[in-house]
Amino acid sequence: MDVIMIPGFWLDGSSWGEVAPVLQQARHRVRALTLPGLESADADRGGIRLRDHVDAVVAAVDEADEPVVLVGHSGGGAIAHAVVDARPDRVARVVYVDAGPLGDGQAINDELPAVDGEIPLPDWSEFDEQDLRDLDDELRQAFRARAVPQPHAVASDPQVLTDERRYDVPVTIIACEFPSELLREWIGQGHPYVAELAAIRDVEYVDLPTGHWPQFTKPVQLGQAILAAVDRV
Repeated sequence: MDVIMIPGFWLDGSSWGEVAPVLQQARHRVRALTLPGLESADADRGGIRLRDHVDAVVAAVDEADEPVVLVGHSGGGAIAHAVVDARPDRVARVVYVDAGPLGDGQAINDELPAVDGEIPLPDWSEFDEQDLRDLDDELRQAFRARAVPQPHAVASDPQVLTDERRYDVPVTIIACEFPSELLREWIGQGHPYVAELAAIRDVEYVDLPTGHWPQFTKPVQLGQAILAAVDRV
């Protein structure tokens, strides 16, 4: 099975480096993407928009011989959902890692402060305590050393969705910061944050209690959770 891994904000494909081997050892083909403008701190991010990231992943899906599994972390989950909308017949399952599908017209996060058209990794004090669970000082230093500014338009552009077949593609939610019980509760309450998730017909939940970056704090456990989801295809 081809598994395409989409990093969250400030990260490139190497951020999956301790997760991918779990899948590769099970003979799955892993492609961990580095999205446009995230190649390095010196990369040209001018003019890069959300659609450019979506198109980059669509191109990777089109290059695969068979339907793929998409894995999206954080803001990468919104991109994965847009790719499902663009290629609903080419995606066998989506795995959202501390993430979920973003609805039409919504932005990933238009409140993040931008500097000259890009969003640098904020100071740790700007994050919630739940975000940083298990992310010790050594991991924080390593994260900040590898972090690449995010193109601002990727965070602020509205999501564009047109094909309701996206609701037919099975989904696995790997819940880290917020337990799956809370997500289900929000769905029951009609919370707008989970409105798009509520419309998906086949959703399974896997709890992996840790902070927002399980690829750093619990990489092997995350790999095993993704592997279990992939093997259900």
